Amino acid sequence: MAARRARRLLGSLCIALLLAQPAPAARSGSRSLLTGSLVRTFTPFYFLEEPQDVLSVRGAAVVMNCSAHCDPAPRIEWKKDGTFLNLVSDDRRQLLPDGSLLISSVVHSKHNKPDEGHYQCVATVDSLGTIVSRTAKLTVAGLPRFTSQPEPTAVPRGGSAVLSCDANADLAPFVRWEQDRQPVPLDQRVLQLPSGALVISNASDSDRGLYRCLLEGSAGPKYSDEAELTVLPEPEEPQPLTFLRQPSALSRLSGQSALFPCVATGFPTPSIRWTRNEEELLTEGSGRFQLLAGGSLEIRDVAEGDAGTFTCIAESGNDTAAAQAELTVQVPPEFLKRPANIYAHESMDIVFECEVTGKPTPTVKWVKNGDVVIPSDYFKIVKEHNLQVLGLVKSDEGFYQCIAENDVGNAQAGAQLIILDLAPATAGPLPSAPRDVVATLVSTRFIRLTWRPPVSDPQGDNLTYSIFYTKEGINRERVENTSRPGETQVMIQNLMPETVYVFRVVAQNRHGPGESSAPLKVATQPEVQLPGPAPNIRAYSSSPTSVTVTWETPLSGNGDIQNYKLYYMEKGQDTEQDVDVAGLSHTVTGLKKFTEYSFRVVAYNKHGPGVSTHDVVVRTLSDVPSAPPQNLTLEVRNSKSILLQWQPPPTGTHSGQITGYKIRYRKVSRKSDVTESVGGTQLSQLIEGLERGTEYSFRVAAMTVNGTGPATDWVSAETFESDLDETRVPEVPSSLHVRPLVTSIVVSWTPPENQNVVVRGYAIGYGIGSPHAQTIKVDYKQRYYTIENLDPSSHYVITLKAFNNVGEGIPLYESAVTRPHSDTSEVDLFVINAPYTPVPDPSPMMPPVGVQASILSHDTIRITWADNSLPKNQKITDARYYTVRWKTNIPANTKYKTANATTLSYLVTGLKPNTLYEFSVMVTKGRRSSTWSMTAHGTTFELVPTSPPKDVTVVSKEGKPRTIIVNWQPPSEANGKITGYIIYYSTDVNAEIHDWVIEPVVGNRLTHQIQELTLDTPYYFKIQARNSKGMGPMSEAVQFRTPKAESSDKMPNDQASGSAGKGSRPVDLGPDYKPPLGGSNSPHGSPTSPLDSNMLLVIIVSVGVITIVVVVIVAVFCTRRTTSHQKKKRAACKSVNGSHKYKGNSKDVKPPDLWIHHERLELKPIDKSPDPNPIMTDTPIPRNSQDITPVDNSMDSNIHQRRNSYRGHESEDSMSTLAGRRGMRPKMMMPFDSQPPQQSVRNTPSTDTLPAPSAPPGTDHQDPEGSTGSYLGTAQEEDPAQGLPTAHVRPSHPLKSFAVPAVPPAGASYDPALPSTPLLTQQAPTHPVHSVKTASIGTLGRTRPPMPVVVPSAPDVQETTRMLEDSESTYEPDELTKEMAHLEGLMKDLNAITTA
Repeated sequence: MAARRARRLLGSLCIALLLAQPAPAARSGSRSLLTGSLVRTFTPFYFLEEPQDVLSVRGAAVVMNCSAHCDPAPRIEWKKDGTFLNLVSDDRRQLLPDGSLLISSVVHSKHNKPDEGHYQCVATVDSLGTIVSRTAKLTVAGLPRFTSQPEPTAVPRGGSAVLSCDANADLAPFVRWEQDRQPVPLDQRVLQLPSGALVISNASDSDRGLYRCLLEGSAGPKYSDEAELTVLPEPEEPQPLTFLRQPSALSRLSGQSALFPCVATGFPTPSIRWTRNEEELLTEGSGRFQLLAGGSLEIRDVAEGDAGTFTCIAESGNDTAAAQAELTVQVPPEFLKRPANIYAHESMDIVFECEVTGKPTPTVKWVKNGDVVIPSDYFKIVKEHNLQVLGLVKSDEGFYQCIAENDVGNAQAGAQLIILDLAPATAGPLPSAPRDVVATLVSTRFIRLTWRPPVSDPQGDNLTYSIFYTKEGINRERVENTSRPGETQVMIQNLMPETVYVFRVVAQNRHGPGESSAPLKVATQPEVQLPGPAPNIRAYSSSPTSVTVTWETPLSGNGDIQNYKLYYMEKGQDTEQDVDVAGLSHTVTGLKKFTEYSFRVVAYNKHGPGVSTHDVVVRTLSDVPSAPPQNLTLEVRNSKSILLQWQPPPTGTHSGQITGYKIRYRKVSRKSDVTESVGGTQLSQLIEGLERGTEYSFRVAAMTVNGTGPATDWVSAETFESDLDETRVPEVPSSLHVRPLVTSIVVSWTPPENQNVVVRGYAIGYGIGSPHAQTIKVDYKQRYYTIENLDPSSHYVITLKAFNNVGEGIPLYESAVTRPHSDTSEVDLFVINAPYTPVPDPSPMMPPVGVQASILSHDTIRITWADNSLPKNQKITDARYYTVRWKTNIPANTKYKTANATTLSYLVTGLKPNTLYEFSVMVTKGRRSSTWSMTAHGTTFELVPTSPPKDVTVVSKEGKPRTIIVNWQPPSEANGKITGYIIYYSTDVNAEIHDWVIEPVVGNRLTHQIQELTLDTPYYFKIQARNSKGMGPMSEAVQFRTPKAESSDKMPNDQASGSAGKGSRPVDLGPDYKPPLGGSNSPHGSPTSPLDSNMLLVIIVSVGVITIVVVVIVAVFCTRRTTSHQKKKRAACKSVNGSHKYKGNSKDVKPPDLWIHHERLELKPIDKSPDPNPIMTDTPIPRNSQDITPVDNSMDSNIHQRRNSYRGHESEDSMSTLAGRRGMRPKMMMPFDSQPPQQSVRNTPSTDTLPAPSAPPGTDHQDPEGSTGSYLGTAQEEDPAQGLPTAHVRPSHPLKSFAVPAVPPAGASYDPALPSTPLLTQQAPTHPVHSVKTASIGTLGRTRPPMPVVVPSAPDVQETTRMLEDSESTYEPDELTKEMAHLEGLMKDLNAITTA
């Protein structure tokens, strides 16, 4: 950032190269940044040696080392506890030539400790700067005194003894031992512990004598009391195993040595071994782990990976004892990234980076020229440890040091900052001052400035601008550069509310920066006077149940802080708790062990709560588990081994990471004789080497690094008297039962009566007529199996054999016939030819009953049941156990999980949230098992989403560059019903989340619009899902940059219209179609206005109406030539036409009238005929019309699927007749509705009565729902393979659609017994049927674009007249009057449409 701003500020190659120099080379001074008086090199200035921690005694001499390198030589001074020492007049302390500090005689008393404290070396070079060393601690040991003294001790020969001599901790290194007033030599057998105690192992007669310890000091040694050590002969009887000294918790620095004492006594002499985190330690050889005298463990050169739990295990005969202790390894601060030297210019912003590591986590502070940097508006700590300096001034130049410190040490690393002068401008004209600098947008924390280019360059395309700003009255300016040349506006952010700022703008061209504009004073808007966020909030766990949180006073916000409110919440929960705090820290107690919590702080003043801090997450320390393992079960494997299985302690009681399990077992007859076995994290253990026919009790406890938790209750099992025989194959199973179903057979059986032979499993064979077609093997515990995918009504033979490692036993046969498909009865058994069926077991195991599932949490369900084979008190007294199985209640999921239990309940853990599970239970006793019980169901509770929404995309809305559309997909792990989403967006991806703008989305919508965004601005978006339990994690930030400018060609009320040429129709683009920007063009290339389209519509409709009137006049002329015989025949047809079915004496109906009658017919819905075999529903009149070219549409290729077309078909037999030359009737296509086709017309017969006798037969009728009836001939029964035409129709409207006559099915034949005219006796050709589709008129009153109306030309008048003459059809005058009345109604409808 700094380099980019500098390049834009200076715009010269010199500075660009200057800023590109690598930091290491700059620090070494091996390179300069080009020539000239403006460039200076970095000066190497660093410590050669820094002071180290010292432990001394009163009166001793101490040297604190310090040496620094620089040219010229630096001046060395010393600080003690932050205050400079005056070494000129000090006769005890003096400065050595290399800069070290000498204290000739340490002074130390109870009330006067002038030399003890923290020392720091300060090196200064005038006109360059100052650096400080790390801080070293001088500790003075107190007055020598003993906290415990040796006591007389007796030890058997070969045993171990411990003589105590504990001094105060700082004097422990000065303890020495004497035996009979002579120094005690230390070797592999004699050891002095860090506390000062003396350990003697493998005692011999030479060890007896008087022992005393002494403290060495400057005033002479101080002796303890003497104690006699007596060596006894070896005991003849066993002695109990006891610890003389157990290990205790240690904390060591990496690289130091650690010693765990462990001394035990007993007879036989105990042997000692060690484990770390339940793994055996190898203490032989010359490794870092050494076994010392008595069994103590020494760890050399401790590393961070050595931390953990160390257990000392003492074994003496059959006795075993263990003691454990924790090793904590601490690491002093170390730098992962050191600050780098920086070149910069005034008004720039810079960042010194500093990354440190250590254990405990170090704190970091910054020092400039030896003085601590206090955070302010211009000096900020960012990204935890980095120092940001805003608006550089010349006085900021110097040396900056990052000082890291934790409980075990501190370290420092520094870098130099050089402020360069501006380079002189190159030859050429410089820009003048920018004009008209104004603040166009003023908010509480940002201001937008705009200006005009300078007079010297009115276009300003190649100019860049630098905006300098500062608080009024502050001489520290900051600079912000425009993002690209020619830009004349900038947004200044991160300002303070209600503060006056001074702005000026400088233009820059290729020659350099020009004149500055006049200063502009702008005051930000006032903000509610609430406190800002409390900075530097930190949280650390102080115990397994407490967390301490610290913070600092908010930097912003008016008014005195009255108090703070500390909010905290367990991770994954939705209930937040709070506590009022008066100070700047608080310790929250009563928390769960080894659990993550989030904390945040809100400051309050008289106006109310301020801005919350960000959440800090910390986990409480671990502890021993608070609950025992669950579901401990025992399974006797043979006469010498028992298998233990268990489940971890309940969730929430682990109190840490489970590192292993401790198993204790004993004979029931000898409760004091306990044996321990420490296993890993597996959930089962095979205990071997047991005695035959002996009852053992077992218990299991979980362990963490902190120790062992509570154990389970004792559970007993008895080993077998003798192992089962596997030298021969098993005997025949004692029974076999089959239950046939339609496609499956359920097989159940009981094990062989002789259970002394090992059974490894059962083999089931089956097949039609032979049992050898298929073979399935199942486990020895299984007692039933369902054979699937069988054929119905088939005879299957089934065989069952028990097998072991020797082979298969004698088979048992059954046969069964599967049920037929039509058999739905519940016949239990259908068995034939079962000569081998033995008598069933008289007392089979009964399955558990009353299975219930109790929901406990989002991942835990408790299963309970009852066992009717137990006494009324439901107490289990035998070795039976229960098997629980469960799976998700999804039909596709057939995979079960199982677990064993020895009680009447089981806690199922590790389930998925918000998931339905089914459970069942079976009981096993010895070799017998029951079937599975009835299933119980339970749905786990919901949990907050554990994954963020997926596939977050952001797109700009077409035509609205300030509006964007955010799309996403639900989270993979919703863990419940999603009730909404929250969209966060900001222009700063690094901003605190509470500074982002929030857009809530209610429900499960997956898209959202955000409006009124700033143009040409990058935005970052995150999405968070929520359910009834709370908020899930946020998605990763997605970046989107809004378009640069509004669309210039956007016009209001733009509508797209297609070409209005002949044969065209509007394209159906769906309800969501929005017309494109800009006007559409007519076929001639000129814009088409709505008025022109309306005029065109009126003209086309008028032409169509005139054509219809001409056809009507011709028809009237033709009707005058009818005969009375034909009138009677037509009247007879009218009388029978209302039934809509042909009868034996019915007459043929008249030929179809004008198509305008169809409107009235469509007002009646035509339902599907209930008659499964209809003959006819109306008179089908075969029509062989000329092909009409379908409507052409160039707007959409898909519209061909919806065109209104009428294609006739001709045959060679009918072309010579008059009917073959009939033209198609005129039709009008008026596609008003833009909705897509909704459904297909079912071509089914109808028996509904049509009241109008003049209804033309062979007409499609469109009901209000859009369904259309069609008319089928009897040929359908003879030729069912012929396809039926279907027509896509649109939803109905208040104004019914104009229908087109339907084409009758090809090949339809007519009953010759039916009277008919010669025209009706012609047989239709057997050509493929063409679909007839109808167009509908849209709902009136809806605003729609103009549409073309297409009226195909009417058939030739002469041909029509000839056709009517040949058919000898006549009309009465009253019928003509009705026809004209219908025509007038049609004209009114058309007028209403055109004027709408």
